[in-house]
Amino acid sequence: MTASLREIKVYTTFPHRCSYLEGEEATTLFVDPRQKLSPELYTQLSLLGFRRSGDHVYRPHCARCNACIASRVRVNDFTPNRSQKRVQRRNADLRLERSESILDDEAYNLYRYYIESRHADGDMYPPEREQYESFLNDGLGCANYYRLYLGDRLVAVTVADKMLDGLAAIYTFFDPDQSHRSLGTEAILLQIQEAQTAGLPFVYLGYWIDGCRKMSYKARFTPLELFVDGQWQQQKTEQTASHDTTAVVSLLDPGKGTG
Repeated sequence: MTASLREIKVYTTFPHRCSYLEGEEATTLFVDPRQKLSPELYTQLSLLGFRRSGDHVYRPHCARCNACIASRVRVNDFTPNRSQKRVQRRNADLRLERSESILDDEAYNLYRYYIESRHADGDMYPPEREQYESFLNDGLGCANYYRLYLGDRLVAVTVADKMLDGLAAIYTFFDPDQSHRSLGTEAILLQIQEAQTAGLPFVYLGYWIDGCRKMSYKARFTPLELFVDGQWQQQKTEQTASHDTTAVVSLLDPGKGTG
């Protein structure tokens, strides 16, 4: 029997080293994985800032820090900027395929190469098959797997959950040797296009962290909404013409965030 939002049981982890902000400790609030989540309930949780990783639906719950802020793109109002249009043209020769899973060797070998080349200093190094399959499984029965091919060569894989109001970007990995293609950007543009085609208003990009270089790319996809003080609020942006980039102006007070 599927639980209602009021019946959901949640737990917190012990404080552990933050993966994004040096010197900070993180605590995570997660939904009891034994509870069955319907698409409606998953959507309601995402509206409260939760995300999925494997079988776990979670959100940050740190005592001294509120820097991790859930973010989403309003796809109906999204227009690619000049840089993003160049990325689309650069990748017009790629072929898109959809698959039911990514448990095959082709996808895993690309993931392994990506982690070894790009994230040797991260929590997922060294890559392991068991961790890969657990992390990117179809835990709630709503995962979409997108593969991009250059000829017969797999160059990128994107995993996104389909919810009632949008797609949730779970993870993307790609061929590090194709850095000139900006495949990370291409993957988000693909998800925005898929959401538009499906009539879904949002693409959830996970957590945006002010001052974290790893998360700064999310500010380039506008209009961007952040979940602040229990509400989704559109962010004011500042356009930097010389670099064709958009910077988010945070709603948080300067003294908050990494306290």
